Amino acid sequence: MPVHHALVLNLHQPPGNLEHLLEHATWEAKEILFALDRIPRTLWGHEDLARVHLSLSGTLLETLSSPGFQDRVYGVVDCGKLLWHFQNTELFEILGTGYYHPVLPLIPPTDRELHLERWQNLARHLFWRPGFNGFWPPEMGFSMELIPLLKRFGYRYVLVDSEHVEPVGQMTWPELRYRPHIARHGDDEIIVVVRDRELSDAQESGMELDWFLSEVADRTRWCDFEPLVTTATDGENGGWFRNVTEGANYWSAFYLPLLTRVRDGASQVRPSFISEYLDKYGAHGEVKVCTAAWNTGWHHGRGFTQWTGSDAQRRGIARCAHVSARLHALAARAAAERADDTALAATLEEARWRLLRAETSCNVFWGEAWVDRAVTDLDAAEATLADAERCLLHSRDE
Repeated sequence: MPVHHALVLNLHQPPGNLEHLLEHATWEAKEILFALDRIPRTLWGHEDLARVHLSLSGTLLETLSSPGFQDRVYGVVDCGKLLWHFQNTELFEILGTGYYHPVLPLIPPTDRELHLERWQNLARHLFWRPGFNGFWPPEMGFSMELIPLLKRFGYRYVLVDSEHVEPVGQMTWPELRYRPHIARHGDDEIIVVVRDRELSDAQESGMELDWFLSEVADRTRWCDFEPLVTTATDGENGGWFRNVTEGANYWSAFYLPLLTRVRDGASQVRPSFISEYLDKYGAHGEVKVCTAAWNTGWHHGRGFTQWTGSDAQRRGIARCAHVSARLHALAARAAAERADDTALAATLEEARWRLLRAETSCNVFWGEAWVDRAVTDLDAAEATLADAERCLLHSRDE
């Protein structure tokens, strides 16, 4: 029986990070760019078999599509052609995500929609398509209350981690892990596709093809259905993906040999698009998904401790919520009192993108090392909101 393999790669760089690395750690910046460029270059000519799901954060897309950045790295990587190659629907299924890569359950609900909307606006333009089937929650940070929002934005399925999925009713271990399911919140439902945590850990750190095929066969041997095995990791971080030596990175040491086995009929594993699998086999059974994120080396993902472990991290998250409430209140006032004031709208937009950028998950992931980045944006957002408040006060006096 065929075993369908959905390969998912998360591609994200924090705002300004590639520009900073080019200035201060040039080789690291080149390794990242080479890792991105290696993806389509590796797969050229394998459109008959290769299938890869890509999630590209809005901040990464913003950098790669910037004319100034493209000019700066021309001769290292042609970013324009890279984005063009990612449009290839025979090789890639692009997944939606949040623009500034926030941990969605940790930010105010009013801001989640803004992140999703901004990402779709940019991605529709860059990838020339009206919509996207699947959703990658940044850091796999998911909660059931996100389901209505994802449905409103047209998503058919969402990726979740295997450690946080619980069956509603009876379900075997292979069924729970290797079949898509339905999750419901209120009147809304969405398909959840389960990431195999252990196989994903191996994909991230480096694995031998024979081990992978043997492990997949062992894990799916009791399936009485065609299983969907989903592995999801970062796609441009770590030595396994960044290594430039032929035969020593994920693509040349693992993925191309896998395609060779498949083409020769020596493997039951079939690289597959999730959307095509769903079209043919659908989703089975209902599950609940715990509020949590994926594992990050030392932590299992529950409780969001990676992002909330210190007082400074918690203060940063709380301040984002405070600034968000202030912004949305002022925006409502402006809509009611000064709807035609373009200058005021521009002022509020300045505060809005500053707030959203402050919510980038990386700002509160590295302990307290990057919290100051959020503080800088929040300071700027509050100063801009003060200008908006003065403008509204002045209009009332008039």
